[in-house]
Amino acid sequence: MQRHLISAADLTRDDAVLILDTAEEMARVADRPIKKLPTLRGRTVVNLFFEDSTRTRISFEAAEKRLSADVINFTAKGSSVSKGESLKDTAQTLEAMGVDAVVIRHGASGAPYRLATSGWIDAHVINAGDGTHQHPTQALLDAFTMRRRLVGRDAGLGQDLNGRRITLVGDVLHSRVARSNVDLLHALGAEVTLVAPPTLLPVGVETWPCEVSYDLDSTLPKSDAVMMLRVQRERMNAAFFPTEREYSRRYGLDGERMARMPEHAIVMHPGPMVRGMEITAEVADSDRCTVVEQVANGVSIRMAVLYLLLGGAEFQTPSTTAAPARTAEENR
Repeated sequence: MQRHLISAADLTRDDAVLILDTAEEMARVADRPIKKLPTLRGRTVVNLFFEDSTRTRISFEAAEKRLSADVINFTAKGSSVSKGESLKDTAQTLEAMGVDAVVIRHGASGAPYRLATSGWIDAHVINAGDGTHQHPTQALLDAFTMRRRLVGRDAGLGQDLNGRRITLVGDVLHSRVARSNVDLLHALGAEVTLVAPPTLLPVGVETWPCEVSYDLDSTLPKSDAVMMLRVQRERMNAAFFPTEREYSRRYGLDGERMARMPEHAIVMHPGPMVRGMEITAEVADSDRCTVVEQVANGVSIRMAVLYLLLGGAEFQTPSTTAAPARTAEENR
């Protein structure tokens, strides 16, 4: 049995459904007057964040505290990392403190895999986002939101997303969310289409288990869910499209385009949103947009992952040995 959650590609259909079903149970905790379980009492979890984050870090911290774990928050700014301390030295410091799990976000693709397999630390490792590689708990909360909206909260128990058509739009090249969602949604039986300008698609995308389109308008009427991706300027070192106005005209989602979607279809965004560029305020604030739900569902999903890895049922995942090789290929 694997002890870590490094990549969405490591999850089978049964693994993913188990996590989603467990998250439904965890979501019921939020409806209680006292929103805590004693499951991880006496366990110590470190949130090891080398990159800035709001939603993911707070979501993990809320999940850990609701499971009664002892929580240590680590940020690179203000730590010895700013003095040049390596990931290995940081990990060995945590090992000396006897932590039980490490939630890591890092700018380098493959850093969580390295931490999990190096022998530096004897703790469960959960990937909270590494470079442009993977963000598995984001993909899980997205799938959880889709299943609730498209299948139903109770009717969805034990179900996957077989036959559902999901469209991901925008900066796929720099998006770990896109990579994670393609892997997980494929495992859950969904039909995934990537829509982006050619300059924002990675080399080798034709080998991914999805379709690729350059025309957003043609895919909207066939989509059950449309996920808009943020243009990640902080990762760009060149001009990938002419102007913001041109990008918005071709790949932005406004009210007129949303009206072309099926009535049951939903709009998603992993956040943070750049209003007016990839999504208009009209769409972001509409009833069909699930951004706020995704944040709430993220706590339930992360509670489920922590419970299954640290305190609950068996959580079987295959080897993660392919992760670094794939990452190196993507970064070339």
